[in-house]
Amino acid sequence: MSEEIKPEVELDVRTIIPIERHKKLVALFGELPAGKNFIFINDHDPIPLYYEFKSIYGDVVGWEYLNRGGREWKVKVTRTEASEAREMKGVATLIDLRKTDKKDWRQVVFHRYGMMEEGTTMELIAKEDPQEIHDIFKKKFDGKFSWTYKKEVPDEYIIHIQKIVMTGLGDTGFSVVNEFDVRPYPPSQRHEMFYKAFAEIKPGEAFEFTNDHDPKPLYYQMEAESKEPFRWEYLQKGPDEWKVRVVKVKE
Repeated sequence: MSEEIKPEVELDVRTIIPIERHKKLVALFGELPAGKNFIFINDHDPIPLYYEFKSIYGDVVGWEYLNRGGREWKVKVTRTEASEAREMKGVATLIDLRKTDKKDWRQVVFHRYGMMEEGTTMELIAKEDPQEIHDIFKKKFDGKFSWTYKKEVPDEYIIHIQKIVMTGLGDTGFSVVNEFDVRPYPPSQRHEMFYKAFAEIKPGEAFEFTNDHDPKPLYYQMEAESKEPFRWEYLQKGPDEWKVRVVKVKE
C-alpha cells in the first residue's frame, strides 16, 4: 500500500485542495482492508464522497458522522467487507445514481463535477434518463461540457459527461480547480477562505465561489494588494446568490 492505514487514523484533508482530496480519499478506501476504518476531517459535509465510494466499491461503506457543521465535519469511514472496484476506464469518477438518494442527486453530481479537471469525464449510471440533471448542465455549463449516452436500455442508462477544455489566445484558457460556497461562514472566515483559495491556484487556474451579496469590496482589496495578476468574472449577479470566478492570469 502507498500509505499504511491504522485503525481509526485521523486525516485532516482541509489543507488539501478539493480536487486532490477526492483522489486521496478514494484511493485510501480502495486500500482499506475489510473491517478496518479511517477518520477524516473536512470543511463541509462530504456526503458526495459517500456516494462516490458506494458507486465505485459497492454497498460496503460504513459512514458515521462524529462531528457535523461549521468548518469541521468529522467522519468515520469503515469498509464493511471486501469488494472489487468498478472499472474506471477512461473516466475520472463514477456516480451511480441508483445507489444515491434522489434528493442528493444535484449536490453529488455538481459538487463532484466542480472538482474535475478540464478534459476529464464523469460517468453517470441511472435507472432512468436523468433529464433534470441534463437540463441543469445545459443551463449552467452551456458550451462547456459534452453529454453522451453510452448505453440506453430499460433500467440502465450510462452517460459520459466531459468537462470541455476551454482554449483561447493569451491568458483566456484556464482550468477551474476549486468551487466553494462561503455563505454559511462569518465574514472573517469568508475572507480567509478566499485568500487561501487564491494562494493555492497556479497561473492558468481558477476557482469559483458563491456569496450572499456582491463581493465587490473584496475585488477592490485584491486589486490594491495582489502582486499576481488576476481576472474577476461574475457568473451570477443576485439577488440572493452571487457567483464569481477568479482566474490567476498567465503573465
